[in-house]
Amino acid sequence: MDLATIIDGADRFVAYVEELTSVIGHADRALPLRDYCAGLLTAEGRKSVEPMAAVTAPAQVSVQHQKLLHFVGEGKWSDESVLAKVRELVMPAIERHGPIKAWIIDDTSYPKQGTHSVGVHHQYCGQLGKQANCQVAVTLSIANHHASLPIAYRLYLPKDWADDAERRNKAHVPEAIRFKTKPQIALGQLGAALAAGVARGVVLMDASYGTNSALRAGIGALALTYVAAILPTVKVRAVADPDRRVSAKQLALSLPNHAWRTITWRDGSAAPLRSRFARVQVRTAPSTGAAARPQETLLIEWPDGETAPTKYWLSNIAATISFRRLVDIAKLRWRIERDYQELKQEIGLGHYEGRGWRGFHHHGTLCIAAYGFLISERERIPPSGPRSARRFAKPAISSGYRPRGAAAPSPTAHPQLNRDRPLRNGGRNRKDAAALSMLRPQISTKHATKFMTQ
Repeated sequence: MDLATIIDGADRFVAYVEELTSVIGHADRALPLRDYCAGLLTAEGRKSVEPMAAVTAPAQVSVQHQKLLHFVGEGKWSDESVLAKVRELVMPAIERHGPIKAWIIDDTSYPKQGTHSVGVHHQYCGQLGKQANCQVAVTLSIANHHASLPIAYRLYLPKDWADDAERRNKAHVPEAIRFKTKPQIALGQLGAALAAGVARGVVLMDASYGTNSALRAGIGALALTYVAAILPTVKVRAVADPDRRVSAKQLALSLPNHAWRTITWRDGSAAPLRSRFARVQVRTAPSTGAAARPQETLLIEWPDGETAPTKYWLSNIAATISFRRLVDIAKLRWRIERDYQELKQEIGLGHYEGRGWRGFHHHGTLCIAAYGFLISERERIPPSGPRSARRFAKPAISSGYRPRGAAAPSPTAHPQLNRDRPLRNGGRNRKDAAALSMLRPQISTKHATKFMTQ
């Protein structure tokens, strides 16, 4: 890889951040924005403000620390505007491989030791798999089979917090924020995405959201389709047998053998992914008001070797959809798990150490912005392992940042994101590293090598 290509790689990142700068207001926010995103991509270990300051301004760590801290914790710029710009920049790279197929509702949690960080509450923590002190953020992502990107990010504020004026004031929770359940937050995010003209997709959600009948009804009222995971205890009536009210599991166990089909929905890393499925037209059957419920498709998965079905979904997609396509859509929700894993492990989504509302959301927005840049670069890199897609490659910069379709022949590595392969020359090619230091004029040679090519 020649020096010109390496310079192009840095130019591409700078051009991307400059596009984001156009929506954050004051010009004096441009450098902190660029440095914060560069720090998220280059700092090793925990991506809190201090190590990012050491990476981006090693000669002025204390001053840089204060600048970044103020930018993320106090800066009065709009998270919604930045996320909208990220979506605008990254969607062409996603849609180049096909239209948006799904909108994915989910939430992610951050365990906390103390009780003062905004929104911390003893609640279910998905990261730990149990009740614990944590913060929870509700997200909406767009996805197809090629990639996915969070486009909305909102902290769930428990009722104890929402009703406590003193805690709200200390954490600078905006006056307009009132208590909303997670499904209510998600429904608001869906409405905002529709208002923004985001390309529509089938709404996917796990059972903690899908079992909520009010959320499913709200999604239907927005003229959106959904495939919603549900608990096996949800009561239903088969359209063919409306007098029999049973749980989804009981209905599944009563189905004849010919109702089950083995379906392959996509290729896995080692072998095609397949399982046994059945689908039945049903209406949910609460104790009252069942007659008014719309007809839905109950999709059931019962893998070979299991003693009972393992997953259940309700969908309002037209019953004429092909069986395989319905399964394929339901299974696309896996992408959000990959997003959370990479955002947390590689970008530092859960590493923010401030306590305030604004800083929590600003940090999340900038993590998504940095992640969006990686997504837009992936198609230029031939896959060679589980981490190989998260690298930089040669860009072509014209006016502004625009993802390009052709894959570059030579990838550029970021060792924090691709630990499987070492840097060329043991990470000590200082000439090439110096070229990439344009991510920030004061960036250290040691850390600039993280953007070098193998």
